[in-house]
Amino acid sequence: MRLLGARGSGAARGASPRGASGAAPAEVSSRSVRPAPPASPDAPGEPDHEVPQAPPPPPAPDVRFNAQASTDWRETLRQAGTRRPEGDPPAPALSGGRVDGEPSDAPSTAPRASTPSTPSAPSAASAASAKTTSAGLSGVPAVLPDWLAALGVPAGLEAGAARVQDLLPDVAGLPSLEAVAQHIAACQRCGLHKTARNPVPGEGHPQAELLCVGEAPGANEDLQGRPFVGEAGQLLTKILAAIQLGREDVFIHNVLKHRPPGNRDPLPDEVLACQPYLLRQIELVRPRVILALGRFAAQTLLQTGTAIGALRGRIHRFHGVPLIVTYHPAALLRNEAWKRPTWEDVKLARRVLDAARAAEPQRSFE
Repeated sequence: MRLLGARGSGAARGASPRGASGAAPAEVSSRSVRPAPPASPDAPGEPDHEVPQAPPPPPAPDVRFNAQASTDWRETLRQAGTRRPEGDPPAPALSGGRVDGEPSDAPSTAPRASTPSTPSAPSAASAASAKTTSAGLSGVPAVLPDWLAALGVPAGLEAGAARVQDLLPDVAGLPSLEAVAQHIAACQRCGLHKTARNPVPGEGHPQAELLCVGEAPGANEDLQGRPFVGEAGQLLTKILAAIQLGREDVFIHNVLKHRPPGNRDPLPDEVLACQPYLLRQIELVRPRVILALGRFAAQTLLQTGTAIGALRGRIHRFHGVPLIVTYHPAALLRNEAWKRPTWEDVKLARRVLDAARAAEPQRSFE
């Protein structure tokens, strides 16, 4: 079974998906190679005919991030204007309902993941559980390691108390993303499987360094069984390209694995039902950076009701993995004023990724 969009786990990270020449070898027909006729004894000797050698592969391109040159996605946004993506229902005015991730700067009552037993936050932060930090964030303040603190970006919140083993032991033992996808396809832990057309487990590189988390599948995603394939998904692809990452380089999934009817807000029991899958996927990928797309994903992962505007521009940690919050791509299609903040957010995510590569050769998930 092929996990939608997932690259083979056997491929070495950073290796080209093709051969050294950049193309698949041509098939050789039995008629294309014929034995040479025997040389005449009276004919003068002819020099041996050398088979031309294939040219060496071109040098690998310099993929260092260039923030000044990586802004082409904003032109796409300008062309898109602020229209609503096709197929989506009209946005309810200030209802707090899900409008494919349209953010709200008002505190939210997004369903929170369960929080069993002992939190995994650093000891200095554990005593501060369930309080408002000095920065006005509701939750456990993050304690950044030195290499992250050196970036000069304010610390955010620390989350990561929930454990897959405590939530659903059967999922904790799943050995691969494909196995998780199969489990999701058969899941009946909530009622969403009754109304959705297809499960949407997620797709991308099984060892991605950047992992994107959205809210829930929309109409296009439900139809195709893949995340972020509509107009907002096309914009996400361009945003990732602007920080020199392809969709095949990252892993993309949602908090919910089935579409809520009418794109409504996820219900608490639905979030709890999907939580073991979300956590197990992150455990298996072990990303260096998590990018939370939209208010709901950010508040669910960070276990907070803090508004997205206050969560942005900070380095949070989820099970020890740096987490950056930004607006959902669908929200940018509705309000161009969010494009500049989003660009700053994804540049920060890239900075953290580069710093993580330099500081921590071994990935961790606490």
